[in-house]
Amino acid sequence: MPNFLENTFAQLLKASSRVVLREIHGTEFVSVSGAELLDQVASARAYMRATGLEAGDCCALLGPNSIRWVAIDLALMAEGIVVVPLYSRQAPAELAAMMKDCTPRLLIASDAAVGESVAQVWPEAPLCATFDGIFQSAPLQNGIAGPPNPRKSTDLVTIIYTSGTSGEPKGVCLNTKNLDHMLSCTTGWMERLDRNTREPLRIFQYLPFNFAASWIVMMSCLTRETVLTLSADLNKLADEIRLSAPNYFFNVPTLLERVKRGVEEALSKRGSLIQSIYKKGRAAWQKQSEGESGGGLWLFAAQKLIFGKIRERFGPNLRGLVCGSAPLAPETQEFFAMLGIPIWQVYGLTETCGICTMDDPGIACESGRVGQAVPGIEMKTGEDEEILVSGPNIFPGYWNRPEETARVLENGWFHTGDQGEVNSRGNWRISGRIKNLIILNSGHNVAPEPIEEKIAQRLPGAQQVVIVGNGRGYLCALVTGSVSSDSVQSALDVVNSELPHYRQVRNFVILSEVFTPENVLLTANGKLKRDTINKRFRDEIDQMYRKHAVAAGSNA
Repeated sequence: MPNFLENTFAQLLKASSRVVLREIHGTEFVSVSGAELLDQVASARAYMRATGLEAGDCCALLGPNSIRWVAIDLALMAEGIVVVPLYSRQAPAELAAMMKDCTPRLLIASDAAVGESVAQVWPEAPLCATFDGIFQSAPLQNGIAGPPNPRKSTDLVTIIYTSGTSGEPKGVCLNTKNLDHMLSCTTGWMERLDRNTREPLRIFQYLPFNFAASWIVMMSCLTRETVLTLSADLNKLADEIRLSAPNYFFNVPTLLERVKRGVEEALSKRGSLIQSIYKKGRAAWQKQSEGESGGGLWLFAAQKLIFGKIRERFGPNLRGLVCGSAPLAPETQEFFAMLGIPIWQVYGLTETCGICTMDDPGIACESGRVGQAVPGIEMKTGEDEEILVSGPNIFPGYWNRPEETARVLENGWFHTGDQGEVNSRGNWRISGRIKNLIILNSGHNVAPEPIEEKIAQRLPGAQQVVIVGNGRGYLCALVTGSVSSDSVQSALDVVNSELPHYRQVRNFVILSEVFTPENVLLTANGKLKRDTINKRFRDEIDQMYRKHAVAAGSNA
């Protein structure tokens, strides 16, 4: 049987005259057909050969989503070169640390400035090629056309870096077998989305391709009849969504919760009549969703005057949304359902090829649950309700980390570090994390310990510093001891300046209660009991996030 990459090339040949990929620039589209994308791939393949890259070599790919990023990615895979996609907004020192770990022979960056920023912190950085340099030095007419080079099921395809509990990034290795299986699942899932349409699916994508699930979305779209539109400016996301008029797009909870919050804040400033229609219409929808009757007139009025107008913001063709990276709050999922926009959740980790579970588009979703295990894999709970996964989607191991690999892969089962439970319908719920790793609802993984240590070093009077934010949009801190607000803010200003945006601490609260073993907030040997701390100070944490949201809104 052909592998995932051979399937992709075959589909692009089939779509030679049809638009398969496009970028938004202002109010215009830059598009490529299947044939044009293959021409770019052929050009990039010629460059790789001229540079001396060989099958099995690692190559780092750094830049925001673009057509050329996709072409280079496909070219590297076609030549059997191991792709190491990196986050374009990562701090240069962190990018250097990842590349030191995997030692790529070449860094391909979207522009020269990106490569220079890495070289400043790592003088031994590999040769840097730019997107412009690749396509100018290897004209399309001199490209390497034809199918991708043969590969075995165990051949390494990509190394995707993810943060561990120690704060050190770990390279997750994914091979041909992993991707063959996962893409067969996701393309089959997409087929169920458009079984009643004659036009290619229109998908909008803004999540960076260095995230495993986002990359799987891109490959799934190229492997079937789809038009994939890429965001070019996250600051204009709302305009881009309307312009692209997608059938579906893929999200992290941050965006959806921001939309919900923005709608509710805007309605709170409207007249009393609109507010009343919204509240009564929402109450009527809730009743009907629970099988009760009543309030039909209010629901009809809300749908006509409010819900429909909100839905129009997503364009005229929207059929539903997909959400992953972190569990979506049930109230947010229900809010969109009320608008007539279903949200299907997915759950997975980089180590599981991005996905373990998916809501079935043919079955009503259960709020607060992330769907059923994808075909061909097994899931169960182990000690402490930890979710264990087994199947062809499970990664073969971490790059150059045999001990850590052995720690998470036992007897064919991957230990996710997530706690959960499954109901009689086979739908999973994610209830917490065994590991200390914080997963923001943007999908970023953050190890709290290194940040806590840096802050504490600048706060001699602090007894403890605890970073919180699991499932939230950003990090905040709990601080105990003899410290002032000014000293804590000064410490944060210094520490934040050294960190990428998603690891910066946006707010804090100083607690009067110091954590001790006696008040059950520390273990006997002095380790933080994070779950207990989060539960004990839930009100303070919620208040801290509310205050920051209000302050951010007033400064907008």
